[in-house]
Amino acid sequence: MTNTSSQLSEVILKIENISFTWPCGTKALDNCNLSIPGPGLWMLVGSNGSGKSTLFRIISGLLKADHGKLMCNVSPALVFQNPDHQILLPSCGSDLLLNMPTHLSNQERKTRVKSVLEEVDLSGLSSRPIHTLSGGQKQRLALAGALASDSKILLLDEPTALLDPESQDGVLKTVKKLCHRKKDPLAALWITHRLEELEHADGATRMKNGQIGAWYSGHQLRKSLEPLAVLPL
Repeated sequence: MTNTSSQLSEVILKIENISFTWPCGTKALDNCNLSIPGPGLWMLVGSNGSGKSTLFRIISGLLKADHGKLMCNVSPALVFQNPDHQILLPSCGSDLLLNMPTHLSNQERKTRVKSVLEEVDLSGLSSRPIHTLSGGQKQRLALAGALASDSKILLLDEPTALLDPESQDGVLKTVKKLCHRKKDPLAALWITHRLEELEHADGATRMKNGQIGAWYSGHQLRKSLEPLAVLPL
């Protein structure tokens, strides 16, 4: 697989003809193609086994594709379905320090902790013990960790799957806000099984059998998939 960090004039992220087969022989990705055209909230829907999580792991560098090209001019950050799998230290502030570039001064680190907590609506919780946070707060802290690391594209693997409806709404609104802020808006690629979440997307596509379809509006894709809701996506 070829990786390049050269500047891309039209897209933030582009993959071309990427394939990946697990050692057991199961083909997860089959000449898969995808382009993220710029900042915004982009959603990916598909059934279990369609290749979504494998794709994320290749984009984030956790897996290496068998062949194909990955081109990205920004740093990605993977946000897991369960935030407990990526929050490591006992307080919000200490955990965020793990994600920061090493060249920052102590004062710059303190300023960044305060700033990223504000961005995800966790202001003033730097000293808050992790075990006292709700599920939604933990997921927003995971988002803050991505911001602290200077990542410009978020890879969100069903980030609301384990949350109650109120927390789902809070996480979705936070990500949408980050993707549409005036200064340095982010790109987010969001895996979902919840068709209602597609209404918030700037673009949405379906993944099936290791391949990705065309971009549609979230509303269009939701309407096309609702009749199939009782069947595998």
